Amino acid sequence: MNADQRLAELGVTLPTPPAPLAAYVGFVRVGNLVTTAGQLPTMDGKLLYGGKVGTDVSETEAKRAARLCCINALAQLKAAAGSLAAISRIVRLDGYVASSDGFTNQPAVLNGASEFLLEVFGEAGRHARAAVGVAELPLGAAVELVLWAEVAAKPE
Repeated sequence: MNADQRLAELGVTLPTPPAPLAAYVGFVRVGNLVTTAGQLPTMDGKLLYGGKVGTDVSETEAKRAARLCCINALAQLKAAAGSLAAISRIVRLDGYVASSDGFTNQPAVLNGASEFLLEVFGEAGRHARAAVGVAELPLGAAVELVLWAEVAAKPE
């Protein structure tokens, strides 16, 4: 079963890739490597999870935010590759968590995205990762993430 089929089985429909907020593009492809721009927990153009994790946003809500960021990142990867079936491996996830003072459980928050990638891609979804606590994120988002993926060669 490929990733597109697995998403359908999970009842997840990828959105139109979110438009960039400033002077950048949603993804860059270099050879067989694609990296996405930072993706926020938005749906239909609206930020769903804002504030600091640990005070304004619970850890459970932040995990849902990370999953939503991941869905938006997969939309960017699909735009880059034409289909999620063309993704041979998720290489790396870089995650940023707007953290209140003393909140240090960023890795658990990012598990919301990491576990989703394993559900969608199986072992090919296992990746390297950074989970970083930050003071602020664009639009006041609670979580932001970047995905790196290996894709099939472009047809000649």
